[in-house]
Amino acid sequence: MAGRINDDDVKAVRDAVPIDAVVSEYLQLRPAGGGNLKGLCPFHDEKSPSFHVSPSKGLYHCFGCQEGGDTLAFVMKMEHLSFSEAVERLAAQAGITLRYEQGGYSPGRQQGERTRLIEAHRVAAQFYAEQLASPEAEIGRVFLAERGFDQAAAEHFGVGYAPAGWDHLVRFLRGRGFTDRELLTSGIAQDGRRGPIDRFRGRLIWPIRDITGEVVGFGARKLRDDDNGPKYLNTPETPLYRKSQVLYGIDLAKRDIAKSNRAVVVEGYTDVMACHLAGVTTAIATCGTAFGGEHVKILRRLLMDSTSAHSAGEVVFTFDGDAAGQKAALRAFEDDQKFAAQTWIAVSPGGMDPCELRLAKGDDAVRELVETRSPLFQFAIESVVGQHNPDTAEGRSAALEHTAQIVAQIKDPAIRHEYAVRLAGLLGIMDERFVVRRISQLAQWGRERQRAAAAGGERAAGRPGGPGAPAAPPREREAWPGGGAVRQGPPLNLRSPALLEERELLKLALQFPELVSPAFDAFGEDEFTAPPYVVVRRAIADAGGTESADGAFLDRVREAAPDDSVRVLVNELAVEPLTMPRRRQQEADVYAGRRLVQVRLAAVQRRLADLESAARRAEAQSGNARAAEVRQELWALQQYRTALEERGVAALYS
Repeated sequence: MAGRINDDDVKAVRDAVPIDAVVSEYLQLRPAGGGNLKGLCPFHDEKSPSFHVSPSKGLYHCFGCQEGGDTLAFVMKMEHLSFSEAVERLAAQAGITLRYEQGGYSPGRQQGERTRLIEAHRVAAQFYAEQLASPEAEIGRVFLAERGFDQAAAEHFGVGYAPAGWDHLVRFLRGRGFTDRELLTSGIAQDGRRGPIDRFRGRLIWPIRDITGEVVGFGARKLRDDDNGPKYLNTPETPLYRKSQVLYGIDLAKRDIAKSNRAVVVEGYTDVMACHLAGVTTAIATCGTAFGGEHVKILRRLLMDSTSAHSAGEVVFTFDGDAAGQKAALRAFEDDQKFAAQTWIAVSPGGMDPCELRLAKGDDAVRELVETRSPLFQFAIESVVGQHNPDTAEGRSAALEHTAQIVAQIKDPAIRHEYAVRLAGLLGIMDERFVVRRISQLAQWGRERQRAAAAGGERAAGRPGGPGAPAAPPREREAWPGGGAVRQGPPLNLRSPALLEERELLKLALQFPELVSPAFDAFGEDEFTAPPYVVVRRAIADAGGTESADGAFLDRVREAAPDDSVRVLVNELAVEPLTMPRRRQQEADVYAGRRLVQVRLAAVQRRLADLESAARRAEAQSGNARAAEVRQELWALQQYRTALEERGVAALYS
């Protein structure tokens, strides 16, 4: 049985380690008046700092969740330690030797389990670091050197090497008094046929530390082709190591994060090293998992990320520029709304990660990467828009629906409105109110879902049509200015007023080809908007056009039709009377001329809308030199439209 720690030693530990120094290891504290300090509570999620620390009294108290106590109580609560373990941990930090009653001092037997596991990791990290200098570890040293890391860098980050044998570390730790059970529980070892064996073998090793600097796990990178394991292998979930709650480099970065009010999230261990060596000392990385809610909590406490404090903090995500990197960035966007701080993204040119960038272009390039960051909202929107073709009405419709859902998630109404207007520009939609209204609908629907969930219908609210679930807002059916309509509902009505001019012109081409020739033959397929009419226009061209019309013209058009449905439509158009009033039959040539002009004018209007949309998109993207070119084409087309309106058919031949 472990002896009881001497009461005088417990008091000495309390007096030796100031409570504000201990608490500051986990969260940022700011003056609260009267000599007290305050910060965001680490024991519950809050938006306003209600966690107060009194250095003079050696106590803390949260007015939100009512947690409170002294330094030892704080460490016990934060690290899930027993009283003895908390005393032992703080005593080790203060350099105090503890005395145990009823049995004397025997650290090997009397330390608690967590303290023993921490010690096992500390010794293992030292073992790995020493092995990096061995002849066998040459391959690891070469790996580091090729990435721009020298011996000093390896020592600063504690990088080590795991020998290739089965049980080098196991035998070493046994010799230091650790039991097989402790080695297996820690994750340092794993079960083999004849007992515990080293988990990491023949790999480069990074110690993963918690926010206080204690080693709680390891990350291992394979070096040899005959290693059949994954590229990176991490410590499994243990009483010490929970990958969703650790951030590599947080022990080195925490003070600068709190001081600069900025955290830079990178993707890997070497990226953290490269950033720190380049002067970006706020860099951290997740360990074998995506950035998630628990990581957000850690950073919020360090950034003093409080809405009531109007935090100007920043979280900058760096990702590779490839598709996987963009996907990771969009996942990060999902957690963005948990921050009050501003969130940004930095994507390096050429898709290089910070480690590659430092190697290729030096430290300045890494610092510039972070400084030239872009808002994460903007990146998410532009990434989704880039997955669609905004040059078509259908592409703009799909892009709007997908991006509107992203913008609608923005909690700040002013920022949401600003991005709605910016989205209209990116898509080239001239009526900004249309976009703002659509996003407002989605935002309102999101709030209703949250209220339904809060009222107890959470499961139902997540299920379309479930009890308490608000109906999803319908997609807008009205036409976009310059963008065409979002087509939904019944099949296209070929006799609708919107298609009258196109239908009449095709009837003229089939019934009275001499009235529209040769101007009709110069019309492109894109001047007809109804797909069936486009096919008929193509069949007329394949039959030689109206200029070749003779007694067999209609037969040739029917033969050129791709299927029976088109042949039926050709027959229908060939016999259907024109809508021209009877009293003006003598003026058929005038009627035909007007139809030619009206169809061409409609096509010009569509092209003008597309160009205006393209110009707005180009102007919305800073540095896009195409805007002036598009505006010039737009001007020329506007002149042609004016000529059509003024000179009619004559302009078709100009």
